Amino acid sequence: MIPIRDTVPSRHTPVVTWTIIGVNLLIFVYEATLPPEDLQRLIYFLGMVPARYSHPLWAQQIGLPIDDYWPFLTSMFLHGSWGHVLSNMWALWIFGDNVEDRMGPFRFILFYLLCGLAAGLTHWFTNLDSTVPTVGASGAIAGVLGAYFVLYPRARIVVLLPVFFFPFFFQLPAFIYLLFWFLSQMLGGTIAGLRASDVGGIAFWAHVGGFASGVLLHRLFLAREEPRRFHPDEAGVERAWAHWP
Repeated sequence: MIPIRDTVPSRHTPVVTWTIIGVNLLIFVYEATLPPEDLQRLIYFLGMVPARYSHPLWAQQIGLPIDDYWPFLTSMFLHGSWGHVLSNMWALWIFGDNVEDRMGPFRFILFYLLCGLAAGLTHWFTNLDSTVPTVGASGAIAGVLGAYFVLYPRARIVVLLPVFFFPFFFQLPAFIYLLFWFLSQMLGGTIAGLRASDVGGIAFWAHVGGFASGVLLHRLFLAREEPRRFHPDEAGVERAWAHWP
């Protein structure tokens, strides 16, 4: 199921969401200009390679510094293909604005980065021996989905379900859509762990860790809700309720 849009309008301009999208797209355009050898070197140095920290001798043998933890951050802004970056940014476009609404720009960027770090740590702990670099913003975006799951469970998500060559559009409650997505990531991670000793492709457990961190931590970043002010032409309505407890 491909999400098309949600039904919750944003109240403020999602400056941080747009900025994150723009930065990721610009970085990927830069990646696309690199020769294959330079791109591979960039991905290994700035991507998240679990064995780099689990097996420091191996990391030293191939020339990776073992005391450099920046990849937990920088890996969030690298992507492996146009499909990878566009699908991630599309999900952030749909769900990020409403979460940013509830947090405000500064709290939202801190929340986004913290969820990305939690996703990277989860990927490391669940794939200690992997020598495959992992890149992408999906772990941090999974945290945004986790926050949306709690904050807007009754929102409607318009999804596209392609059946053969025919597109079917329908709506699902956000609670059901995001719960299905989360369970599919857990199932994918379990299956991937059973059938392979190394890890490549989709970092399912990073998604699980990011989503769980979003569910658990989002309340720490919520901005205080200001009471709605009445307009002058609503003064009579305001006074009408003044005597009610």
